[in-house]
Amino acid sequence: QVQLVESGGGSVQAGDSLRLSCAASGLTFSRYSMAWFRQAPGKGRDVVALISMNGGITSYGDSVKGRFTISRDNAKNTVTLQMNSLKPEDTALYYCAAAIKPFGTISGAPGEYNYWGQGTQVTVSS
Repeated sequence: QVQLVESGGGSVQAGDSLRLSCAASGLTFSRYSMAWFRQAPGKGRDVVALISMNGGITSYGDSVKGRFTISRDNAKNTVTLQMNSLKPEDTALYYCAAAIKPFGTISGAPGEYNYWGQGTQVTVSS
C-alpha cells in the first residue's frame, strides 16, 4: 500500500520560513517524479514545485520561484520543500504527489500523478 505522509505545516508570520517533508512508503521511490501542489479555499490545485526521479531537474510555480526549494533523498524516501519569505498568499493545504514518468521528465499536471498525500496546512498571517 502506497503512502505519502506530509509533515511540517503550521501557522507562521509573513517573512518566516517553514520546511515541509513528505515520507513515502510502499513504492520504489527512486522511480517516481515527485511534486508539491497546494490548494487554497475555493481555488484549484496549483503546482508549487516539481522534481525528477534523480533530483536532477526541478521546476517551480511562478509565485514561489526564488523563495521555495524542492529536494529529495532517495535513500530515505523523502521529498522536502523549503519555504522562505512566506507570504499570506502562500496560505493553503500543501500536498505531496508521486508520478511515474519517463526518466528525466516532470509534469505540473495534477491528473498525471498516481499517488497523493493527505496534505499539511500552511497558514501565513500578515
